Amino acid sequence: MPDAHPSEQWFIDADTHITEPPDVWVDRVPAKFRDRVPQVVRADDGVDHWMLDGQSIYRVGMTAAAGWPQPYPSAPRNYDECHPAAYDAHARLEYMDSEGIWAQVLYPNVASFGGQRFLTFPDDELKIVCVRAYNDFLRDWASADHRRLITIMSTPFWDVDAAVEEMHRCAEAGHRGILFTGEPHRFGLPYLADRHWDPLWATACDLGLPVHFHIGSGDTSTAYTPERVAASGNAATYAYTSVEMFLKNGMQVADLLLSGILPRFPDLQFVSVESGVGWIPFVLEAVDHSYLEGCVDRISQWDRLPSEYFATNVYACYWFETAATTEMLDILPVDRILFETDFPHPTCLYGNVHERVEESLAGASADTRRKILWDNGAALYGIDAPAPATARA
Repeated sequence: MPDAHPSEQWFIDADTHITEPPDVWVDRVPAKFRDRVPQVVRADDGVDHWMLDGQSIYRVGMTAAAGWPQPYPSAPRNYDECHPAAYDAHARLEYMDSEGIWAQVLYPNVASFGGQRFLTFPDDELKIVCVRAYNDFLRDWASADHRRLITIMSTPFWDVDAAVEEMHRCAEAGHRGILFTGEPHRFGLPYLADRHWDPLWATACDLGLPVHFHIGSGDTSTAYTPERVAASGNAATYAYTSVEMFLKNGMQVADLLLSGILPRFPDLQFVSVESGVGWIPFVLEAVDHSYLEGCVDRISQWDRLPSEYFATNVYACYWFETAATTEMLDILPVDRILFETDFPHPTCLYGNVHERVEESLAGASADTRRKILWDNGAALYGIDAPAPATARA
């Protein structure tokens, strides 16, 4: 009898985050930089802050709310109140075993979801030193089990030559993807379509590594303001801000499909992370409809319509949705959908992971289920299946 498919016992979690421990930078930069890199300070009220140049840049517990009993913006005050799996790799593996998660793809918090916070660091040398140190930290953290903890490198994307150099260094170290901003123009850099970025795309192709647009990787402005909370309430403001972020990734994917990058680099792969999938059919129809209206004789300048590149070059991740994955599987590109939990963020699946898997894939064929829970992620990241005897805890 053939061995069971790994998805019958395990799944791949395509988007999670590390609540970075205090030693990320101070233990990994040259001595001359140690007083200038982000460091954790516990305030008198017990709140752990990441500090840079005497200013708080990030509260440790804000993005480590898994299991926290109160709604956002209430959050753990410090590491002691966070779920241990948020910041400790061995605790993470124990948690993964308990949920049947074979592998998790890892994204940052402190440096922002596209690494754009590095741009706020005081000088150019320090920026790149900190990017390199962060990527080294990821490999150290994932050494608890490199088969299962999949690291996505940050890049000094504001300096293409430095980014290319770091991509080569990190690929050799074992990183399996590249974090990038979906809106470089928000930082005074060329638009996504500009040939300025071609060395970066060419390097990603040469290395065989996908490029990731995580939500929140572009414009850092947010709708979560005191004024909106006063007018609408906390829950409504939280929901509005979340939807704004999800749909912004849909706009970034539209920009990608219309940029000409994929016709020039047909092997290049992109991933829209933590954005959901329900917007995909509309965006694909809309880009073709409006694009052709602007073309001479309604003929594409490329070999294919913009939407058709999605099915060969773009992935997207979902977690809470059920409507799209039960009602629209016949029009969704199921070879391009990944499942995630977003652990340990406020919006993550926690304590209901398997219930949501079953709800979201109710009625899906065994083949579709396997693709979404295992095959697509395994192929994209080169994840080997566990040995047949490996059982969940």
